[in-house]
Amino acid sequence: MSSSFFLKPGSKASKKRKNPAAAATTKGKGLKKGGKPGKSGQTAAGPLPKKQRRPKEEDEEIASDDEEYNSDMGDDNALAFSSDEAEEETPQDKRLRLAKQYLSEIEKQEAERAEDKELSQSVEQRLQTEYLDSVGKLRRSIAGTLKSSEVSLVLKHKTHHTPICALALSPDGKFLFTGAKSQFLLKWCTETGKVLAKSDVLPDREEPETGKKRRSHVISICLSTDMKYLALAEGGPHIQIWCPQTMKHVKTLKGHRDSVAGLVFRKGTHDLYSAAKDRSVKIWSLDEMAYVESLFGHQTGVTSIDALSRERAITAGGSDCSLRIWKITEESQLIYNGHRDSIECVKLINDEHFVSGGMDGAISLWSALKKKPICTTQLAHGVGENGVANWITAIAVVVNTDLVATGSCDGCVRLWQTNPNGRKMEQIQSIPIAGFVNGLAFNGDGTKLFVATGQEHRLGRWWRHKEAKNHVVVIDLKIQSAASN
Repeated sequence: MSSSFFLKPGSKASKKRKNPAAAATTKGKGLKKGGKPGKSGQTAAGPLPKKQRRPKEEDEEIASDDEEYNSDMGDDNALAFSSDEAEEETPQDKRLRLAKQYLSEIEKQEAERAEDKELSQSVEQRLQTEYLDSVGKLRRSIAGTLKSSEVSLVLKHKTHHTPICALALSPDGKFLFTGAKSQFLLKWCTETGKVLAKSDVLPDREEPETGKKRRSHVISICLSTDMKYLALAEGGPHIQIWCPQTMKHVKTLKGHRDSVAGLVFRKGTHDLYSAAKDRSVKIWSLDEMAYVESLFGHQTGVTSIDALSRERAITAGGSDCSLRIWKITEESQLIYNGHRDSIECVKLINDEHFVSGGMDGAISLWSALKKKPICTTQLAHGVGENGVANWITAIAVVVNTDLVATGSCDGCVRLWQTNPNGRKMEQIQSIPIAGFVNGLAFNGDGTKLFVATGQEHRLGRWWRHKEAKNHVVVIDLKIQSAASN
């Protein structure tokens, strides 16, 4: 067998073409010395033009029409891409544009409201106020400028023939939603006092698998800041989500094992916090219509819940006589003790202070930095006929101000001025209203107070005031600063 069988094809050719230029020069020198032109000379002269033409052919292939076209198109694409990059807006430019647009809107609003004031000072003050409000450090004193109060409107409807238990006011103050010890949810116009829509929550109620029958009972209502969602607790363990614009049912959230007692939306978001008698606090995301997590710590059923813009919620633990601030992102909680009996309601004044009321008839003013109340008013609504203190059934505050309203069953709503720095809380007015005050709500600037009253307590039928009416009372508060503006 020949050894050339194992050689790779083309190996000889590669050896011959290893250095064609050197071979050409050596053979050329042989001819000059007088050698005869033989076959070797012809073979050397023959391939030379071919070897010189091959690089030209390769150059022509590189500079073909297709490649020139592709290169031209590539240049155009590069130019188009660079122009697109120039036209694209960077995040810094977007923030700058939005800031300029926001400033122009504020300038227009301030120019319409205050023509005599300097525009720059108004814009600066407006920006500072909105910043302090966003971080929860805005403080306004309006309780000292309150001059008088009077009942301006009474809202009543035949479907609310039972005690009204819950109410929620829209952020702009134009619409009011009320629920009673019945299956109807009403939407009111606060300017005209007329009912705009009525919905029945009974068809959308889903009974738990206990076999027990219960009556419809709207205990709590809350609204999202953008008026996109309305959440209500209808006396059972489920939460109904409605659209406040169309008054149509959207979804029913399930998760609690006992009756839901309180609901609140985190300000500016669609995060819903719920408190129930199963001693838990649950967090829901209405953007996904899904359950997020549960918070445990209370020893008895939770009776009230409130929240502002931060990812924190405050709850009243009822008979365990404790208040808890839940730091959701930190996954921790702060515990406060002070009442001698069950705590029924709690409201945040700002991110640093809050007020609570309970069955012992006391109203306490708290600081988030102290475990004990900084001020407590005992028997704030007096004593009943049986010698027992009147429960504090409802509390409302004007956020980031010093004005607080409380209600009980003593026949009046009391207005208070809080002073956390001075460690005191003083009563400034008492407005006579008969019956159980089951709900209170201020509008944004504190010039109107909505009072939900009934013949019975919102959670039971322990007492009954026959002379009381089941309706909503609208009280106009005349504040000097609001009147001057």
